[in-house]
Amino acid sequence: MAYDIHRIRNEFPSLAVTDNGKRRVYFDNPGGTQVAKRVMDRMQDYFIHMNTNGGGAFITSQQSDALMDEGHAALADLVGSSDPGEIIFGQNMTTLTLHLSRSIGRTLSAGDEIVVTRMDHDANVSPWLLMAEDHGLKVRWMDFNPETFRYDQDALDRVLTPKTKLVAVNYASNATGTVNDIRSISRKAHEVGALVFVDAVQFTPHFVTDVKAIECDFLACSAYKFYGPHQGLIWGKRDLLEAYTPYKVRPATNSLPGAYETGTQSHEGMAGTLGAVEHFEWVGSEMGAGGSSRRERIISGFNVIAEYERELGRRLIRGLKHIPGVTIYGLTEDVDLVDRVPTVAITKEGVHPRHMAESLGDANIFVWDGHYYAIEVIERLGLTEKGGMLRIGLGQYNTIEEVDDLLDHIETAF
Repeated sequence: MAYDIHRIRNEFPSLAVTDNGKRRVYFDNPGGTQVAKRVMDRMQDYFIHMNTNGGGAFITSQQSDALMDEGHAALADLVGSSDPGEIIFGQNMTTLTLHLSRSIGRTLSAGDEIVVTRMDHDANVSPWLLMAEDHGLKVRWMDFNPETFRYDQDALDRVLTPKTKLVAVNYASNATGTVNDIRSISRKAHEVGALVFVDAVQFTPHFVTDVKAIECDFLACSAYKFYGPHQGLIWGKRDLLEAYTPYKVRPATNSLPGAYETGTQSHEGMAGTLGAVEHFEWVGSEMGAGGSSRRERIISGFNVIAEYERELGRRLIRGLKHIPGVTIYGLTEDVDLVDRVPTVAITKEGVHPRHMAESLGDANIFVWDGHYYAIEVIERLGLTEKGGMLRIGLGQYNTIEEVDDLLDHIETAF
């Protein structure tokens, strides 16, 4: 079965919205995607039929608890875990990372070392810098090559030592789009006894996530980046989560995952996140190879989406390369497109990124400008004082026609 962009777009009600008769073009996806119908249906159903707190001796609470269990199981399938207890829900990736870093930090001692990177979103940098400050840890920075937009093969070797206790690294850059070889990083880190915490927020919307294959210890992502509600989650190995002391109120459970899910959760958000997983299942069943298990259907869905998005990305990058004055900060060769997500950051000579974003916004084409919390990336590329970069992020519902419209605007308006 072929990828049917019209059926895909029909699954996203917001795509039908117009402003003064002008359609909206959503290229702001790296900051948050539009929401699939199954997400809305799940959330509405929750509000109508089971809107209450957990643990009660009555039907709405029992139904709510059952749905929360199903949400944990679905997200375990999404990331490739066989244990729903390893999924921790929370408000967003940033809050969860700050929360978990507190538990990890109390196991470390002054003089221990951690590694953070110049390619990461600040949500995978600042929590660890704060942890280091609190516990007297030494911070080592892994740099990326500003000419190749990758980590050099020995980048981690240069900062890894026998004292390293944690490596925090991004799976895909929210600025340059680069996808990193996490399995290699995990293996090197584990050789010195270090843990690996992966920010997969930008990777998860585009490719199959498999925590076992990449051999990390923790992985974080955000549902609102993969067509769901404003909800975050962290996967962590059960033995590690059970070994740490969770920061929680006294009546809260000591068992997983509740020990780390502090306070009353956004149950409707968890229901909506289940709906987002079901959307990928639907794509896999209707347009891919399908499968007998939810995990197989999820993989099938991501495979057909990735192929479609790669073609969109190729169209965008080829077009940008032919526009005078445009510089692309990221991988641009066709052969390298398997190593990037379809997030493309650019500058145009003589034009401030904010002015470009405003002009495109006037045409109802939505893009981000600035640093989008990738402050280390922008600083490393020497673009901080120049307003950062314009970021164009493609998703499964975008079209070739939308890409061409954006290219025409960039070429003719500036």
